[in-house]
Amino acid sequence: MPRRSYDQYCAVARALDAVGDRWTLLIVRELLGGSRRYTDLHADLPGVSTDMLASRLKDMERDGLLIRRRLPPPGAAFVYELTPRGHALLPALAALADWGAPALGEPRPTDAVRAHWFAVPLMARLARHFAGGPVRVIGIALDEGAFHVVLDPDGTPAARYADGPAPHPDAVLRMDTATCAAVAHDRLSLAEGLAAGWIEETHPDARPTDPMAV
Repeated sequence: MPRRSYDQYCAVARALDAVGDRWTLLIVRELLGGSRRYTDLHADLPGVSTDMLASRLKDMERDGLLIRRRLPPPGAAFVYELTPRGHALLPALAALADWGAPALGEPRPTDAVRAHWFAVPLMARLARHFAGGPVRVIGIALDEGAFHVVLDPDGTPAARYADGPAPHPDAVLRMDTATCAAVAHDRLSLAEGLAAGWIEETHPDARPTDPMAV
């Protein structure tokens, strides 16, 4: 069934034709961290029904935002991953995170939390803090879990992060969720958090690391 369109000759309207439906941009948020199985996506999108998720994934595949592929044996499972056009939505999600930050407030009792949900807004803050230095692979450890970010050599954030710890991080930052939210949404700088003792930074022994392999 064709997707409904705004039928407006406007770039904003065309973009919303593709990503304006409920859950679509949150699926992009999940896939920015790498390939995910359907069950993984469903687990990290609390509140979405199985029918709705399946429908959105089909729409996004049709619109060229993601592809579905089968892993080689012994896995043999299907995974979803973003196309370059899907990855290009990272700046839009980062801007939305900055715009929505003032409304975030304290977590509500019904709010779900996943550690990697802080990755998109946090990447720019990490790039600013580590600009010009040797640190490229940064692990973030929270009570809710861990994720890691890879920065480009020029200090700008690469369009990628991944759930879980990095095998060979250049630095690991440990903090609580409130501190991470404050840094991610630019209410607290990393330097201020480190100086106050709210963030612990460690540097594992340096090892040769291919950042595309983490």
